[in-house]
Amino acid sequence: MILRAVDFVQLSDTGRERRSNEDSAYAQAPLFAVADGMGGARGGEVASGIVVETLSGGMPDGVPPEEGLAELTREANHRIHQRATSDAERSGMGTTLTAAYVGADAVAFAHVGDSRAYRFRDGQLEQLTNDHSLVGELVRRGKLTAQQAEEHPQRSVITRALGPEASVQVDSFSFDAQPGDVFLLCSDGLTSMVPVESMEQILREADSLDQGARRLIDAANENGGRDNITVVLFRIEGVPEPGDTDADQPTVVGEKAPTADAVEAARAAAAPPSPRRTAPLPPRRDPDPDAPRKPRRGRRVASLLAVLTIVVLIGVGAWIGSRAVFFVGTNSNGIVTVYRGLPYDLPGGIHLYESYYTSGVPAAELPPDRRKGILDNRLRSKSDASDLVRKLELGQVSG
Repeated sequence: MILRAVDFVQLSDTGRERRSNEDSAYAQAPLFAVADGMGGARGGEVASGIVVETLSGGMPDGVPPEEGLAELTREANHRIHQRATSDAERSGMGTTLTAAYVGADAVAFAHVGDSRAYRFRDGQLEQLTNDHSLVGELVRRGKLTAQQAEEHPQRSVITRALGPEASVQVDSFSFDAQPGDVFLLCSDGLTSMVPVESMEQILREADSLDQGARRLIDAANENGGRDNITVVLFRIEGVPEPGDTDADQPTVVGEKAPTADAVEAARAAAAPPSPRRTAPLPPRRDPDPDAPRKPRRGRRVASLLAVLTIVVLIGVGAWIGSRAVFFVGTNSNGIVTVYRGLPYDLPGGIHLYESYYTSGVPAAELPPDRRKGILDNRLRSKSDASDLVRKLELGQVSG
């Protein structure tokens, strides 16, 4: 079984005292991040935006997740520093970054600044990152308690960020994960306003990640909302490796499932070619009636192995094919969502699809005459599905 982020949400709010939002977030499984920008003349917004632009290029090939995240972080720092030194209006801009990558058996992190990462497991919220801030250093040295740090007048002074210097020290590390774990990435607009005990209770009582994220932001605003507030939540589930699933008859979900021809075409496009037999079959010989009969147990074992091999090959082919197709539907909260895979459920609660992108558009807001044509679970390419949802978010509704 391998780990996957099958459900995730990102939300950001300007807060009650800021005029603009300099936070940025990235949530495209398996990569997630929060960046809290700083600097005048919208410099913070530019700096955090450069982080998202860098992450959207994807992880470097052929390196472990921790190393890949650190490399992306250093690349973002280089881009921000170059922009700050070449543009007088952006001089001094910078940003924090807390990024997470969901690997096959653990979650890797890269961290600079005072945005935070938490793991929510069995109703308990555990902080995974150390704040690169003045009060954070004092707490680690035993000069301040955690409570004193929350009330310290210089609690917003950070000691490390992307952009101000040509090079940056990046904290990179990994934490184990198990099915059911929820990870939280957030800017200090949340943690400076909401005690960890309250955050823990909100997540414990939330019916969904969307609800949890909205309640966290609401709590920060209710307590003053002095800064921009950004929250990214993602849930870990275990997904069977190719060949581990049964080849039972799937159950269709949604109003309209893809045709058998469409599924076969998608699977065949990504599946490896079948091996060819290059030698002729030996001539068949009639059995000698006088020869003693050999035990048939070996034949039964060979037949069973052959059937299992075929089942595994079919499962691998279907899995590979499902990675190449996408469809648009709604999640449990009625939010328009892009899914990767096939819109089928197998017995035992096994899905042949995973959440790829959760929009901010409730299905109930779509025009009734176009809703069915949009949420029809029709197989699409990645670009087709993403473009459709992007138009929905911009109010350019089309089916």
